[in-house]
Amino acid sequence: QVQLVESGGGLVQAGGSLRLSCVASGSIFSVNTMAWFRQAPGKERELVARISSISSTYYADSVKGRFTISRDNAKNTVYLQMNDLKPEDTAVYYCNADIKSSRFSSPKIYWGQGTQVTVSS
Repeated sequence: QVQLVESGGGLVQAGGSLRLSCVASGSIFSVNTMAWFRQAPGKERELVARISSISSTYYADSVKGRFTISRDNAKNTVYLQMNDLKPEDTAVYYCNADIKSSRFSSPKIYWGQGTQVTVSS
């Protein structure tokens, strides 16, 4: 079994910063792409940022220049540094990872339980 556990969410004023963390644990052979998604009330879940196993990154246009995704492969952890937060960044943020549980298994997508980020104006 594999688990993803997020932390670091909270309430912050506009212009402030937060750092989200997501740790993958359990039966892990390799971790490929890791990503952060978010879902605001009444909206669909959207990709925020993604990082490959060799640290190639992608950002949604709405967060470019403000958010930074990074990873620590030794700790199976992905981070999301969020600066200059805006009220429209308010959402539940979910961690996502593409993980192989053994050398011979197929990769599978896992999700965390989500962490709330609220930005007040």
